[in-house]
Amino acid sequence: MEIKEAQQMVDQWIRTKGVRYFNPLSNMAILMEEVGELSRWMVREYGEQSYKSTEDPSGAPAAIASEMADILWVLICLANQSGVDLDQALQESMTKKDIRDARRHLDNPKLQSGSSD
Repeated sequence: MEIKEAQQMVDQWIRTKGVRYFNPLSNMAILMEEVGELSRWMVREYGEQSYKSTEDPSGAPAAIASEMADILWVLICLANQSGVDLDQALQESMTKKDIRDARRHLDNPKLQSGSSD
C-alpha cells in the first residue's frame, strides 16, 4: 500500500465509521500519547528498563507493531486534516536529506565504531 492509499483509507474510515476527525489539537495529544506507549515497550524490550511483573515480555513484538500502527494512523489523520500529501512530503524530505546530509553520517566517526542494535 502506498502512503496516498493509506491516507484515502483512513479518510474513508473516519467519514463512514468515525463520524468526524477529532480536532487537530486533540489528534496531536493522541499522537503524543501513542508515542509514549511505544516508548514504554521499546525501553523495556531494547533499553535498560525491566518489565513490570504484570507485563508479558512475549507480547512485546506485537505490542510494538500495534503502537507503531497507532502512531501512523494518527499521523495520517493529522496529514489529512491539514492537507498534507505524505507521499510528496516524504519525497521532499528524502531529497533534503540527500543534499544536506550527503556525507554527514558517512564522515561521522561516532557511527564508525559500532552498531546501535
